Amino acid sequence: MSSISPILERIVALSHWLAEPSRDLAILGEGNTSARVDASTFYVKESGKSLLEADATSFVEVSTATVLAALDGPDLDDAQIRQVLLDARVGCTGERPRPSVETFLHAYLLSLPDIEYVGHTHPTAVNAILCSRHSREAVSGRLFPDEIVCCGPAVCYVEYTDPGIPLAKRLRAEVEAFITAHNMAPRIILMENHGLIATGKTPRDVETATAMYVKTARVILGAYALGGPRFLTPDNVARIHTRPDESYRQKLIAERGS
Repeated sequence: MSSISPILERIVALSHWLAEPSRDLAILGEGNTSARVDASTFYVKESGKSLLEADATSFVEVSTATVLAALDGPDLDDAQIRQVLLDARVGCTGERPRPSVETFLHAYLLSLPDIEYVGHTHPTAVNAILCSRHSREAVSGRLFPDEIVCCGPAVCYVEYTDPGIPLAKRLRAEVEAFITAHNMAPRIILMENHGLIATGKTPRDVETATAMYVKTARVILGAYALGGPRFLTPDNVARIHTRPDESYRQKLIAERGS
C-alpha cells in the first residue's frame, strides 16, 4: 500500500501524463502542476523539477493564505519573492525545496470554486500560435463542438507578463473578467509567448482540456494554411455549451478517468 496521500498520487500521475514525450507538452524542467489539499494549503511542483520524473518528493505543500497575501501586497523584488516562497512552505526549513515561481498564480486559481487541479504546460502547437503576431485573433473563437465541450465556451487570454507575482496579478485580472463574462472559471488560460494552463476539479479534467486544446491549436494552424479559421457563431457556441446531451457527454468523459 502506498504511504503517500491520494492527492499526491494523483498530482504525480497527472504530471507524468502531461510530460509523456509523445504528447509534446513539456520537456526538461518546463511546466508545473498543483493540487488543492484543503482550504488552507496546496501542493505545487518544486522549481526546476521535471514533470516526467516527478515523485512525491517533487512537490511542496504551501500555505494558500501566505501566498495570496503576497499577491495582494506591494511589489517585491526577486529576493523578497524568493523569501515569500520559502516562508510559505508547510513543514520545511532551509533552502530546499523551493516552490515554483508560478506558485502565486496556482494559489489564486486553486482558491476558485471547482478548481482543485492545475496543469501548466508549453505545448509546441499552442506556443506556435502564442508566439505569433496574430495570436489573440487566432484564439478568439471556437471552431468545433468538442472544443467547447472539453475546453469551455472561450479561452482566457493573458498578454505576456514577467513570470511570478506580475504574471499572477495580470492573470487574476483576466480570469476575473472572464468569470464576469461567462459566469464560470476558464478551463483554458493562454499566456502569450509562454504557454497553456488547464484547470479542473479532477486530474482527468486537466488532461482532457489540455489534450483537446492542443488539437484545437493544430486545427487553427491548419485553418490558417487554407485562408483562415471559420469560427462558430456566438449562438452556435452557446447552444453546444448548454445542450443537455453535450453536458451528459462531458460528464462521461470526465468519469472515464476518475
